[in-house]
Amino acid sequence: MALLLHCPSSSFALPSKPKSLLSITSSSSRRTNIITFPSLLSTSTSPHSLSSSTNLIENAFPKAGGGLSMMGIEKSLRRLVVCEATTPGKKPDSAQKRARQAEKRRIYNKSKKSEIKTRMKKVFEALDVLVKKNGAEASEIIGVEKLIGEAYSSIDRAVKSGTLHRNTGARRKSRLARRKKAVEIHHGWYTPTTVSA
Repeated sequence: MALLLHCPSSSFALPSKPKSLLSITSSSSRRTNIITFPSLLSTSTSPHSLSSSTNLIENAFPKAGGGLSMMGIEKSLRRLVVCEATTPGKKPDSAQKRARQAEKRRIYNKSKKSEIKTRMKKVFEALDVLVKKNGAEASEIIGVEKLIGEAYSSIDRAVKSGTLHRNTGARRKSRLARRKKAVEIHHGWYTPTTVSA
């Protein structure tokens, strides 16, 4: 089986799938270069295009005048990879890219949510200590307010970056404020005003 193909341009296409190694010979000098194309020997039936620059052809075959002849060789030789055939217009898999992005975002969101839970837990523990303390003073709530401010800040950052929904963020902040107010009412530092109708 001999495939004879003349290629004056910088790229050439093989219409059928060759089953053997390819030999490219210069038409003027009888020098032979063995080239294998592993992706051409695959099970795909669509024609592949082999692209190479004009400079590469002129450097490899300087006296050929730009013409190359290709012949199929049936015997198996040692494989030398010079270039690889690619399917023209093939795009990278978008599903794989989405999976990579989702994993990266999952790890980021997990750390932010963990930070929020930790800060809220610290506030609740500090408030529980204040509730159980008998002779607590109003000035002791300042340390808790500092912790509440840090928790609010981390919640707001998570909402801004899209880790938490804004309603979820508002609910968590409200939970902290309600618990603080309950402690203040318990010790008598705050008296809620009743609206008379």
